[in-house]
Amino acid sequence: MAKRALISVYNKKGLEKLGPALKELGYEIISTGGTKKFLEQSGVKCQEVAKITGQAELFSGRVKTLHPAIHAGILARRSNPEDMEELKALGFGPIDLVVVNLYPFAAVRRGGGSHEEILENIDIGGPAMVRAAAKNYSDVLVVVDPETYSWLLEKLKEESITLEDRKNLARKAFAHTSAYELEISDYFSPEEERVFPIRAEKVRDLRYGENPQQKGALYSREKTKGTVVGSRQLSGKPLSYNNLLDTEAAWQAVLEFPDPAWVLVKHGNPCGLATDKDSLEALQKARKTDPQSAFGAVVACNSEVREREAKNLAEEQFVEVLVAPEITSAARKVLQQRWKNIRLLEAGGYPTEIFKEPEIRSVLGGFLVQERDRPAREKLEIRVVSSLEPSEEEMEELLFAWQAAKHVKSNAILLSKNRATVGIGAGQMSRVDATRMAIWKAGKKAKGSFLASDAFIPFADTLELAHSAGVKAIIQPGGAKRDAEVIAAADRLGLVMVFTGRRHFRH
Repeated sequence: MAKRALISVYNKKGLEKLGPALKELGYEIISTGGTKKFLEQSGVKCQEVAKITGQAELFSGRVKTLHPAIHAGILARRSNPEDMEELKALGFGPIDLVVVNLYPFAAVRRGGGSHEEILENIDIGGPAMVRAAAKNYSDVLVVVDPETYSWLLEKLKEESITLEDRKNLARKAFAHTSAYELEISDYFSPEEERVFPIRAEKVRDLRYGENPQQKGALYSREKTKGTVVGSRQLSGKPLSYNNLLDTEAAWQAVLEFPDPAWVLVKHGNPCGLATDKDSLEALQKARKTDPQSAFGAVVACNSEVREREAKNLAEEQFVEVLVAPEITSAARKVLQQRWKNIRLLEAGGYPTEIFKEPEIRSVLGGFLVQERDRPAREKLEIRVVSSLEPSEEEMEELLFAWQAAKHVKSNAILLSKNRATVGIGAGQMSRVDATRMAIWKAGKKAKGSFLASDAFIPFADTLELAHSAGVKAIIQPGGAKRDAEVIAAADRLGLVMVFTGRRHFRH
């Protein structure tokens, strides 16, 4: 008796190869509606589900596969004689392979579909078939991802599918339907009770976590273009846990800027960040911030990396990782000659919904979820609070410093000149200590620099320290109890000061 495959998919990717290959392997194909039409256009004769069930589709296709002839064929246990006798008595046949993917509920929802359109994209029959096949995985193969088709066909040709393979397909199937139901549940939740759907699939185990005594793994929530998780690694060893954290921090930092930008990151903090109309100029400026700290840095660029930037970067003592939208073959050659094991990542573009995805952090007994911080320049309430007014050029420099400071761990103080960092004070317990560190790092370059603080400046001591180092202007959120004292100090010291009305804590 020929094996039977039930194929009912919304996403037709790869179907033109899967259908003919299954037919060649001796499978009888059962299908519905658009899938059946697509397969037959590919030269694959299919049996209509309605012929199997003896029941025409109902309610314009709302009811097609919800029938005992389908679900009995999937759920019958081949090792159970009573199941098989009952199946035969009913006149139904077993179904050995279920290939199903679901209506695009999430895409329609996020694309602004009407309530009626969103409801119509809640798949009923699809999840039922997927779950039935996954439950009976020892007898029925279930495939929900078109990326699995090639692997499946190879395994079927070699007759090498193991029980572990079947179990793994079932796991993926349940993960798929679970994520689907979570998205629907979120849609029906009141705004104040809305949860952030968490959809994740393990990409790989990591060598270890933050330290060798800790296990670690990388999971992907979505294969989004333009992310570190979805990037293509061109060379080097697999990324470690710490590599991934630093690479993510670096990539998010350069995405902040429309012009070419470069950042060098160590331990989650920039040790050099600059932007310029010319990418090479931006790289050179970023590298000058703190050459000593830059050893072994993770580097990111928001524009194509060419040979000339690669040659300049190769002057560094050591670079762990470089991530960019694209890296030319000439640039790769230069970098790989300089560092045999450098990890080169191509993000392939820019994320389209980076600020819509939630941030999730674990705590003992649960986890914290928040909306992602918005771009630093978005919807600012700029107020010049000092007597001195900044020029247009000075305001642009202040805004650059503000954008860069957003990506430094709190308490954060950042000094900049010519749209490049010159001193960074990160992660200090007091803001005045962060200021001391930034000034110390900047050295003589502190004179004439622009200072950004990620949160309000609570006391005038920060301004006194900045003034003594030659800082020219300050940008901060404002909102402290002693704002009046701080503003008065700025006027007394001859400093420009601008309030943004927004803070950017980063813990």
